[in-house]
Amino acid sequence: MKRKWLILLAGLAFLSGCTFTPAYTRPKAPVPENWPTGPAYDTTPTAQATAVAALPWRTFFTDPGLRQAIETALSNNSDLRLAALNVARARAIYGIQRSALYPAVDLSASGTKKRVPADLASSGQRYTAEQYDVNLGIFAWEIDFFGRLRSLKDQALETYLATAQAHRSARILLISAVARAYVTLAADQENLRLARTTLENQQAAYDLIRRRQEVGLGTELDLNRARSQVDTARVDIARYVRLVAQDRNALDLLIGVGQPFSDDQLPTDLAGLTPMPPIDAGLSSTVLLERPDILQAEHQLKAAHANIGAARAALFPNISLTTSVGVASAELSRLFSAGQGTWLFAPQVSLPVFDARLWAALDATTAEREIAVVQYQQAIQSAFREVADALAVKGTVDRQVEAQAALVRSAAEIYRLADVRYAKGVDNYLSVLDAQRSLYAAQQALVAVNLARIVNQVQLYAVLGGGTA
Repeated sequence: MKRKWLILLAGLAFLSGCTFTPAYTRPKAPVPENWPTGPAYDTTPTAQATAVAALPWRTFFTDPGLRQAIETALSNNSDLRLAALNVARARAIYGIQRSALYPAVDLSASGTKKRVPADLASSGQRYTAEQYDVNLGIFAWEIDFFGRLRSLKDQALETYLATAQAHRSARILLISAVARAYVTLAADQENLRLARTTLENQQAAYDLIRRRQEVGLGTELDLNRARSQVDTARVDIARYVRLVAQDRNALDLLIGVGQPFSDDQLPTDLAGLTPMPPIDAGLSSTVLLERPDILQAEHQLKAAHANIGAARAALFPNISLTTSVGVASAELSRLFSAGQGTWLFAPQVSLPVFDARLWAALDATTAEREIAVVQYQQAIQSAFREVADALAVKGTVDRQVEAQAALVRSAAEIYRLADVRYAKGVDNYLSVLDAQRSLYAAQQALVAVNLARIVNQVQLYAVLGGGTA
């Protein structure tokens, strides 16, 4: 008899350790193992190539004003707070699901008193019945023989971990968004200053031509051409004043504080920003697997695997147990007297014989796993494309900056020579006008390409998973 009990207990222990969750194997990444190569790419990685994800944002963003803006945003941004609250909720849900594995012990007390009429009493006389009891027990605890609750616990855990990675993604996105807004404000401030300087120069040229026209040395056509340049600069000043205001509004929204930054806390131009250290993606695309959005997709895939285990276990018997010990009495005064003890042991087995919903649920969880596989692969493909695009910009933008700076120097020299020729009467003002337009456009383009270079540094840092520390 003793051996039978040991065999039964061993069998129960074995069943309680089984699970029907399919074994997880990470899907193959549907992207090349190495980054693209060609004329647009720089294939000489630095020593920091594989450590971008571990590079703290305070180390990468060295400009003091930008650091302060990011620090403030991380403390006050409402979207980031919402992401953190989602993590806390997912953690609590996981705690609830994990607790279902263990019995809940409850203490209950009750008392009833009822009057039974004579025609219902076995004695033929009416009477008053009383019953009082106090019980400590376990009520309808599901014994997880087939791993259904463990699978649901694993699913809740993976969902929590996915939510935590989503919070990391939100943090990285916020840091990069603040940095982009900050440097965009610096670029528009620089463009505004350039427009004002251009207006001053054009106004001086217009005044000179007006005086020449008054003494008969200039034409009315030249005067109107000069006035058109003044008006163009005025239009640009108004446009950049608007853009600077909108940039400040965007930065204030990201920072999330009631009091906006003062003027002395904001950048005035791109040249005044402290440079960021150089980074690259290394040689292997496997660094993408550490990106939080890819880790989030992988945890969601693992959660889908666990859901399959729960759906499979639902096809097997459900065993639950209700048990309690306590005291009961027909008189409240004798409730805790000797001999009033009670106990209850009520196991229950429920076996689904035919329930089409259970099989449909299994089919649904299997489809959800396949969906999660595709979403995981799509996340890797999107990440690869983002990094490849950033690397293409990185490999060409320095050459573009250098060429644009040379173009500005050439345009400035052309403008100087055209102005000298006009002053000596060798050429008309149309040449000066064309040279002015070319110089102004080249200067604006230089600001734009410098902005693109800095923004690409921020983008590359973000798409490689940096910014979490």
